[in-house]
Amino acid sequence: MIIHLWPMPDSRSHAKLQCGHTIMAAVIGENGITDQKREGDMATPTGQFTLRKVYYRADRTHRPIAALPVQALHPHDGWCDDPQSPHYNQHITLPDAARHEVMWREDDLYNLVVVIGYNDAPALPDLGSAIFMHLQRPDRTPTEGCVALTEQDLRAVLRSGATSIAIHAVEG
Repeated sequence: MIIHLWPMPDSRSHAKLQCGHTIMAAVIGENGITDQKREGDMATPTGQFTLRKVYYRADRTHRPIAALPVQALHPHDGWCDDPQSPHYNQHITLPDAARHEVMWREDDLYNLVVVIGYNDAPALPDLGSAIFMHLQRPDRTPTEGCVALTEQDLRAVLRSGATSIAIHAVEG
């Protein structure tokens, strides 16, 4: 099943996500959606991408029901966002000398996170990394390029059997 995401016409960082017949409010990158994604540009990439894997914080939430592989996060989990690293845009074990994101976050954003298969087959330097579907901040502030949903909505997407996401540049 493919889920679809479109930007809202009145906001650069708000979008709607369609999962089956259900429309959900989503948050995207501060700079909206782009077909010219670059590392650190704060934009969400356009295209159709496979959903690769689900990670969750077992100490904070229960295991999701999903058609995708599911793995509990650990404090040593990270994601490399260093274009100079041979592990760019890949899961890594911390500590690591390369620039990276810590997946075991103090806030709740990665309590439930889905890896979107963007720039990973293979990863090309500077074209963007760590594009995930994760939980929204309570104030719905923009992401750095990810797609953010409420926990209830993200769990519904996973239960639906969705295996890919189509991110569109214009409202549909």
